[in-house]
Amino acid sequence: MYKKLVHTPEGVRDIYGEEYARKRATQELIHHQLNLYGYEDIQTPTFEFFDVFSQEIGTTPSKELYKFFDKEGNTLVLRPDFTPSMARCAAKYFMDEDVPIRFCYQGNTFTNTSNLQGKLKEVTQMGAELMGDGSVEADGEMIAMVIESLLAAGLKEFQLSIGEVEYFKGLCEQAGLDEETELNLRDFISGKNIFGAENLLSDRGIDAKSCEMLLKITDYYGPAASLAEAKKSVNNRRSLQAVERLEKLYQVLCAYGVEKYISFDLGMLSKYNYYTGVIFKVYTYGVGDAIVKGGRYDKLLSYFGKNAPAIGFMVIIDDLMSALNRQNHEFQVSCENRVLTYNKSNYESRLEEARAFRQKGIRTVLVPEKESE
Repeated sequence: MYKKLVHTPEGVRDIYGEEYARKRATQELIHHQLNLYGYEDIQTPTFEFFDVFSQEIGTTPSKELYKFFDKEGNTLVLRPDFTPSMARCAAKYFMDEDVPIRFCYQGNTFTNTSNLQGKLKEVTQMGAELMGDGSVEADGEMIAMVIESLLAAGLKEFQLSIGEVEYFKGLCEQAGLDEETELNLRDFISGKNIFGAENLLSDRGIDAKSCEMLLKITDYYGPAASLAEAKKSVNNRRSLQAVERLEKLYQVLCAYGVEKYISFDLGMLSKYNYYTGVIFKVYTYGVGDAIVKGGRYDKLLSYFGKNAPAIGFMVIIDDLMSALNRQNHEFQVSCENRVLTYNKSNYESRLEEARAFRQKGIRTVLVPEKESE
């Protein structure tokens, strides 16, 4: 019984000592960078009403949520994702604001799934949201802030890949796909399951030319030059406008001086269906999945009663720490303590010494001397 109690459930872990000190130091570096851009701190509840993360909003599937009930019988969930909480909060407290709102946050999220392949079910996330600005300059600010935050944290080798949901939606509209087929195709392409996508389109009776057009989306990735090829291959206005926006975005990112970290991938889609335009992910070696995810969600706030465009991102701190460790990053933290021993006769003088060291910012521990046997 006691042996079982000292272990954590599957998917969660204890973090302590130097490892936790490194994690906190990394969070502080990112937090400082977000504050430099004028983003103000916000804290939302660890759990929310179930409807905040409903299927209609397009967030985490219900089966992956940790659900429970309050004493009134309301269904509550541990947050799996910060963005819907941010949208709810903005709609509640800033309903009448017509100027851009900048939030930043940090906290833990919870995903109840059994196929995480060694990934944690509870992770720490940090992120930022810019609400009320639908411009390409806002897209550029968010992406540049991601890059500068990762550099500030000490990560040197990474790539930020940018996609555009509207490009995909334009192709689906041109091919005449219904909403269900579009969502299913989105899942297959997002998971790089091309065979599944082919079978889906075949089962739906989509003509060969449209199938080729839809599946070719996975070929458009790489540097900014890849956008020209994607632009030539379509003739619907929605997809063309999406590429043109990415071209403008690249110009903004060049102005920030971060273009060396940028690539494009029009076949990149998200499992979160609330994304409406530009989406992006950051990849680095040493971690199997993206360590940063983000994008534009111009319709999400309307579910909570506020019509406003928005864009945001989140960093998975636990994965960032893994990447920093595997890339041999030297953390500038120290967990060393100055140790002062005392006995009954010198306790007060030792206490004075300890207080003096602490006032100077020196970590100091008072330890009783071992009594001689």
